[in-house]
Amino acid sequence: MDKLVPIIYMIGVLLLVLPSFLSSNSNFKSFFTNLSIWVAIVLVVLSFYFAYNYFF
Repeated sequence: MDKLVPIIYMIGVLLLVLPSFLSSNSNFKSFFTNLSIWVAIVLVVLSFYFAYNYFF
């Protein structure tokens, strides 16, 4: 149950952000630039989360 709540939260945030993200990135190059920024943000957040769970 402890791992299910963050997954549901991340899916909810994705559903809220995805429509405006897709509509604002009509250009192919800007889409992949912004997508890479979002992937980097998610990876940083997940790495902090896993590091916190590992050390504490």
